[in-house]
Amino acid sequence: MASKTSNPFVFLQQVRQETSKVTWPSRRETMISTIMVLIFACIAALFFFAADQVLALGVELVLGIGR
Repeated sequence: MASKTSNPFVFLQQVRQETSKVTWPSRRETMISTIMVLIFACIAALFFFAADQVLALGVELVLGIGR
């Protein structure tokens, strides 16, 4: 458990120490991750669009309402 410190200066020193321990991704890793997220977001959007169209068609055929 972290100790409770009331001194803002000590807190900022601790934050600085912890930040120096972080392994930051390279520019290349960041770009690849960003592109992958965009691709999967587009795939998910297409999937949900198609699922919505199929469900709407099903509702229209069964209940005769919609569109």
